[in-house]
Amino acid sequence: MSANLSLWEKFARLGPVRDIDRVPSGSPARYRLEAAVPLTRTISAVHALARRHMRMAEAKRAIECLMHGAPAVIVEVPMVEDSAALEAELRDCQLAVTPLPAAPEEPDIRAIRDAMQVTQEEFAQRFGLDVAALRNWEQGRTRPDTAARTLLRVIARDPAAVERALTAG
Repeated sequence: MSANLSLWEKFARLGPVRDIDRVPSGSPARYRLEAAVPLTRTISAVHALARRHMRMAEAKRAIECLMHGAPAVIVEVPMVEDSAALEAELRDCQLAVTPLPAAPEEPDIRAIRDAMQVTQEEFAQRFGLDVAALRNWEQGRTRPDTAARTLLRVIARDPAAVERALTAG
């Protein structure tokens, strides 16, 4: 296949996505992936991640970022049965693979907000967050994305620094 095709075009040429044999068990793991050379085995890389219970769309996005020149991506793979096997499989797909420590624990948003003694609306306004998203995070309906989790960790440690950064002009 042409190197100029997007990953989505390559998948479209394959036709309907076949069922992927997913690993039956394993532990979550994080990896830093880098394109060692121009990627040609992109579909195999996406399948390797999806077999470990990573959402197909999320795996495609990560590999496509590398195809478009991102220096690296960090992926959280939900179910790795054998880290050496996954790393070898990804290396065969021309990716440099670096295992990372486990992701920091999910911030307890309500505890952060309660410690500041503010309402959801006040917290959201103060830190430029969407109040509906904040409610969903606190009630467990959705999870904050990586950037929001990072912001929440910084707010928990030093809310004044975040406020200064937001008001600096």
